[in-house]
Amino acid sequence: MNQKPYESAEHEFEAALGLPEPLPAGETILWQGAPSWTAMAKHVFRLQWLAVYFAVIVVLQVFSVAGSEGGLSEGWSSVALAVFLALIGLLLIGLLAYWSATTTMYTLTNRRIVMRVGIVLTVTFNLPYKTLRSADLKLYADGTGDIPMQIATEDKIAFFHLWPHVRPWRLAKPEPMMRCIPEAQQVAELLTEAWKASTGLSKIEPQDIAVEQARAQTA
Repeated sequence: MNQKPYESAEHEFEAALGLPEPLPAGETILWQGAPSWTAMAKHVFRLQWLAVYFAVIVVLQVFSVAGSEGGLSEGWSSVALAVFLALIGLLLIGLLAYWSATTTMYTLTNRRIVMRVGIVLTVTFNLPYKTLRSADLKLYADGTGDIPMQIATEDKIAFFHLWPHVRPWRLAKPEPMMRCIPEAQQVAELLTEAWKASTGLSKIEPQDIAVEQARAQTA
Protein backbone atom coordinates (compact mmCIF):
# COMPACT_ATOMS: atom_id res chain seq x y z
CA MET A 1 0.00 0.00 0.00
CA ASN A 2 1.22 3.52 -0.73
CA GLN A 3 -0.49 5.19 2.20
CA LYS A 4 1.48 7.07 4.83
CA PRO A 5 1.53 5.54 8.31
CA TYR A 6 -1.74 6.13 10.20
CA GLU A 7 -3.45 7.57 7.14
CA SER A 8 -7.11 6.65 6.91
CA ALA A 9 -8.63 5.65 3.60
CA GLU A 10 -12.18 5.09 2.54
CA HIS A 11 -12.81 2.07 0.38
CA GLU A 12 -15.86 0.67 -1.29
CA PHE A 13 -14.57 -2.88 -1.53
CA GLU A 14 -11.85 -5.03 -0.07
CA ALA A 15 -9.19 -6.83 -2.03
CA ALA A 16 -9.07 -9.27 0.89
CA LEU A 17 -10.88 -9.52 4.20
CA GLY A 18 -9.97 -6.45 6.25
CA LEU A 19 -7.59 -5.09 3.59
CA PRO A 20 -8.51 -2.45 1.00
CA GLU A 21 -5.59 -3.43 -1.24
CA PRO A 22 -3.61 -6.62 -1.86
CA LEU A 23 -0.58 -7.10 0.36
CA PRO A 24 2.76 -6.23 -1.28
CA ALA A 25 5.29 -8.95 -2.01
CA GLY A 26 6.94 -10.32 1.10
CA GLU A 27 4.13 -9.32 3.46
CA THR A 28 2.00 -12.07 4.99
CA ILE A 29 -0.97 -12.18 7.35
CA LEU A 30 -0.16 -13.58 10.79
CA TRP A 31 -3.55 -13.11 12.45
CA GLN A 32 -6.95 -11.59 11.81
CA GLY A 33 -9.76 -11.08 14.23
CA ALA A 34 -12.65 -8.89 15.33
CA PRO A 35 -13.88 -7.72 18.72
CA SER A 36 -16.40 -9.79 20.64
CA TRP A 37 -19.58 -7.76 20.47
CA THR A 38 -20.78 -8.98 23.88
CA ALA A 39 -17.45 -7.95 25.40
CA MET A 40 -17.73 -4.59 23.64
CA ALA A 41 -21.19 -4.10 25.09
CA LYS A 42 -19.92 -4.91 28.58
CA HIS A 43 -16.47 -3.35 28.71
CA VAL A 44 -16.74 -0.43 26.27
CA PHE A 45 -20.38 0.68 26.33
CA ARG A 46 -21.01 -0.47 29.92
CA LEU A 47 -24.38 -1.94 29.04
CA GLN A 48 -24.71 -3.68 32.42
CA TRP A 49 -24.38 -0.39 34.29
CA LEU A 50 -26.84 1.30 31.99
CA ALA A 51 -29.27 -1.53 32.72
CA VAL A 52 -28.86 -0.88 36.45
CA TYR A 53 -29.36 2.85 35.90
CA PHE A 54 -32.56 2.34 33.91
CA ALA A 55 -33.83 -0.18 36.46
CA VAL A 56 -33.40 2.39 39.22
CA ILE A 57 -35.27 4.97 37.14
CA VAL A 58 -38.14 2.54 36.59
CA VAL A 59 -38.31 1.63 40.29
CA LEU A 60 -38.37 5.30 41.28
CA GLN A 61 -41.14 5.86 38.77
CA VAL A 62 -43.13 3.00 40.28
CA PHE A 63 -42.80 4.47 43.79
CA SER A 64 -43.70 7.92 42.51
CA VAL A 65 -46.82 6.69 40.76
CA ALA A 66 -47.81 4.43 43.67
CA GLY A 67 -47.68 7.40 46.04
CA SER A 68 -49.73 9.66 43.80
CA GLU A 69 -53.47 10.09 43.74
CA GLY A 70 -54.99 7.13 41.93
CA GLY A 71 -51.95 4.95 42.50
CA LEU A 72 -50.69 2.35 40.05
CA SER A 73 -54.16 1.50 38.83
CA GLU A 74 -54.42 4.88 37.13
CA GLY A 75 -50.74 5.70 36.56
CA TRP A 76 -49.59 2.37 35.15
CA SER A 77 -49.20 3.89 31.68
CA SER A 78 -46.38 6.17 32.84
CA VAL A 79 -44.58 3.17 34.35
CA ALA A 80 -45.06 1.23 31.13
CA LEU A 81 -43.64 4.17 29.17
CA ALA A 82 -40.57 4.29 31.44
CA VAL A 83 -39.99 0.56 30.91
CA PHE A 84 -40.45 0.93 27.15
CA LEU A 85 -37.97 3.82 26.91
CA ALA A 86 -35.44 1.95 29.05
CA LEU A 87 -35.64 -1.10 26.80
CA ILE A 88 -35.28 1.06 23.69
CA GLY A 89 -32.20 2.74 25.16
CA LEU A 90 -30.59 -0.61 26.04
CA LEU A 91 -31.43 -1.99 22.61
CA LEU A 92 -29.81 0.96 20.85
CA ILE A 93 -26.63 0.70 22.94
CA GLY A 94 -26.54 -3.05 22.30
CA LEU A 95 -26.89 -2.49 18.57
CA LEU A 96 -24.11 0.11 18.66
CA ALA A 97 -21.83 -2.42 20.36
CA TYR A 98 -22.81 -5.10 17.84
CA TRP A 99 -22.22 -2.87 14.81
CA SER A 100 -18.95 -1.54 16.23
CA ALA A 101 -17.66 -5.11 16.59
CA THR A 102 -18.99 -6.68 13.41
CA THR A 103 -17.79 -3.87 11.12
CA THR A 104 -14.26 -4.08 12.56
CA MET A 105 -11.36 -6.24 11.42
CA TYR A 106 -7.90 -6.20 12.95
CA THR A 107 -5.06 -7.67 10.91
CA LEU A 108 -1.52 -8.44 12.02
CA THR A 109 1.02 -8.94 9.26
CA ASN A 110 4.75 -9.45 9.51
CA ARG A 111 5.20 -5.69 8.93
CA ARG A 112 2.27 -3.80 10.46
CA ILE A 113 -1.13 -3.71 12.09
CA VAL A 114 -4.12 -2.86 9.89
CA MET A 115 -7.30 -1.65 11.58
CA ARG A 116 -10.43 -1.54 9.45
CA VAL A 117 -13.08 0.27 11.47
CA GLY A 118 -16.26 2.30 11.03
CA ILE A 119 -20.00 1.67 11.02
CA VAL A 120 -21.23 4.20 8.46
CA LEU A 121 -17.90 5.41 7.06
CA THR A 122 -15.36 2.59 6.82
CA VAL A 123 -11.73 3.64 7.18
CA THR A 124 -8.45 1.76 7.39
CA PHE A 125 -5.51 2.67 9.61
CA ASN A 126 -2.01 1.31 8.96
CA LEU A 127 0.37 1.03 11.91
CA PRO A 128 3.84 -0.13 10.81
CA TYR A 129 5.71 -1.87 13.63
CA LYS A 130 8.67 0.48 13.26
CA THR A 131 6.48 3.41 14.27
CA LEU A 132 5.20 1.80 17.50
CA ARG A 133 6.86 2.54 20.82
CA SER A 134 5.03 0.00 22.94
CA ALA A 135 1.94 -2.14 23.30
CA ASP A 136 0.12 -2.97 26.52
CA LEU A 137 -2.37 -5.67 27.38
CA LYS A 138 -5.49 -5.55 29.53
CA LEU A 139 -7.17 -8.90 30.06
CA TYR A 140 -10.78 -9.44 31.15
CA ALA A 141 -12.20 -12.38 33.05
CA ASP A 142 -14.07 -13.57 29.95
CA GLY A 143 -10.79 -14.16 28.10
CA THR A 144 -11.04 -11.11 25.86
CA GLY A 145 -8.68 -8.18 26.16
CA ASP A 146 -7.54 -4.79 24.92
CA ILE A 147 -4.18 -4.07 23.29
CA PRO A 148 -3.39 -0.31 23.21
CA MET A 149 -0.42 0.81 21.13
CA GLN A 150 1.68 3.90 21.74
CA ILE A 151 2.93 5.67 18.62
CA ALA A 152 6.61 6.66 18.77
CA THR A 153 6.58 9.38 16.13
CA GLU A 154 4.98 12.82 16.18
CA ASP A 155 2.27 11.66 13.77
CA LYS A 156 -1.01 10.77 15.39
CA ILE A 157 -4.61 9.93 14.59
CA ALA A 158 -7.40 12.07 15.99
CA PHE A 159 -9.05 10.51 19.05
CA PHE A 160 -12.56 10.67 17.64
CA HIS A 161 -11.47 9.18 14.32
CA LEU A 162 -10.41 6.08 16.21
CA TRP A 163 -13.18 5.82 18.81
CA PRO A 164 -14.07 3.33 20.17
CA HIS A 165 -10.83 1.68 19.02
CA VAL A 166 -8.67 3.96 21.15
CA ARG A 167 -7.38 4.00 24.71
CA PRO A 168 -9.77 5.97 26.93
CA TRP A 169 -8.86 9.49 28.07
CA ARG A 170 -5.65 9.76 26.02
CA LEU A 171 -6.86 12.83 24.13
CA ALA A 172 -3.54 14.64 23.72
CA LYS A 173 -1.70 11.58 22.40
CA PRO A 174 -4.31 9.09 21.21
CA GLU A 175 -3.30 5.44 21.38
CA PRO A 176 -4.97 3.11 18.83
CA MET A 177 -6.32 0.02 20.56
CA MET A 178 -7.52 -3.39 19.48
CA ARG A 179 -10.53 -3.81 21.71
CA CYS A 180 -12.18 -6.83 23.30
CA ILE A 181 -10.43 -9.37 21.09
CA PRO A 182 -10.76 -13.07 21.94
CA GLU A 183 -7.60 -14.88 23.11
CA ALA A 184 -5.94 -11.52 23.66
CA GLN A 185 -2.95 -13.04 25.47
CA GLN A 186 -1.96 -15.10 22.43
CA VAL A 187 -2.50 -12.15 20.09
CA ALA A 188 -0.29 -9.94 22.29
CA GLU A 189 2.48 -12.54 22.20
CA LEU A 190 2.20 -12.81 18.42
CA LEU A 191 2.31 -9.02 18.12
CA THR A 192 5.43 -8.87 20.29
CA GLU A 193 7.26 -11.43 18.19
CA ALA A 194 6.24 -9.71 14.94
CA TRP A 195 7.39 -6.35 16.29
CA LYS A 196 10.75 -7.79 17.32
CA ALA A 197 11.25 -9.47 13.95
CA SER A 198 10.27 -6.33 12.04
CA THR A 199 12.33 -3.82 14.03
CA GLY A 200 15.26 -6.01 15.06
CA LEU A 201 14.81 -4.73 18.63
CA SER A 202 14.03 -6.47 21.88
CA LYS A 203 13.39 -4.04 24.72
CA ILE A 204 13.99 -0.30 24.55
CA GLU A 205 13.29 2.79 26.55
CA PRO A 206 10.78 5.24 24.98
CA GLN A 207 13.26 8.11 24.79
CA ASP A 208 15.81 5.95 22.94
CA ILE A 209 13.52 4.45 20.34
CA ALA A 210 14.49 6.71 17.43
CA VAL A 211 18.21 6.11 18.01
CA GLU A 212 17.83 2.35 18.44
CA GLN A 213 15.65 2.00 15.36
CA ALA A 214 18.13 3.97 13.27
CA ARG A 215 20.91 1.66 14.48
CA ALA A 216 18.84 -1.42 13.67
CA GLN A 217 18.09 -0.20 10.16
CA THR A 218 21.74 0.56 9.37
CA ALA A 219 23.18 -2.56 10.99
